[in-house]
Amino acid sequence: MKYLKFLLIVLLFWSCKEAKKEIDTTEVFSFTEQFEGEQLNLDHWNYDLGDGCPNLCGWGNNERQVYTKQNVQVKDGKLFITATKDSTGYYSGKITTKDKIQFQYGTVEVRAKLALGKGLWPAFWMLGSDIDTNTWPACGEIDILEYVGKMPNQIHTTLHTPDSHGQSVNTKISKIENIEEGFHNYKTKWTKDAITFYVDDVLVYTFSPEIKNDQTWPFDKPFYLILNLAIGGNFGGPEVDDSVFPEEFVIDYIKVSSPK
Repeated sequence: MKYLKFLLIVLLFWSCKEAKKEIDTTEVFSFTEQFEGEQLNLDHWNYDLGDGCPNLCGWGNNERQVYTKQNVQVKDGKLFITATKDSTGYYSGKITTKDKIQFQYGTVEVRAKLALGKGLWPAFWMLGSDIDTNTWPACGEIDILEYVGKMPNQIHTTLHTPDSHGQSVNTKISKIENIEEGFHNYKTKWTKDAITFYVDDVLVYTFSPEIKNDQTWPFDKPFYLILNLAIGGNFGGPEVDDSVFPEEFVIDYIKVSSPK
């Protein structure tokens, strides 16, 4: 009888331990940014400033804008990245969560209203957190939302890898009527097996190479978030419609859930 009681205690202890393990694996890291208050939360975000020089002039894409803090504002529960122009040049904003918020796998969602006009290029994207030691494209890039004003009604979702980058073949251009009107939701689900992209909860692209290695799948590591509004450049186009300025890229919220 004593042996039976001991065995039951051991089994109970083991089952509790296994249950705890199961609970632990379902816990998630959650990050929500609702842009409350009157200024950017610097516990979450960094400003990228300038024109990228001397190391990455034109931010690597021959872009025209200089990034400033003044072109990034938080008000009315939203983030406003504003593209402007004066007699000296073009200005805009770019923020990142580098070294502050990073995660591996999960669901990332942004609700945003696009900046419109020929030459404008609003984007929400991610880079591998090891970029300082494992430079692009080896670090990997996940473009959740890209829109270029010269191509109306089109949303670009793209992966950049050592195997294919720049004009990457790992891309989908989704034609969506009236995408320029109001706010829309752009979402990515990222697992060890695939990266899927959604616009307003409609699946638009799935990336899952059959062979996953450092060349085709640099996505088994933490990434960080980036929001920016570029002007001109290799993708935005050489022509910029100066009549559109100032123009705003407005972000309502960002939500991230990821395995702990």
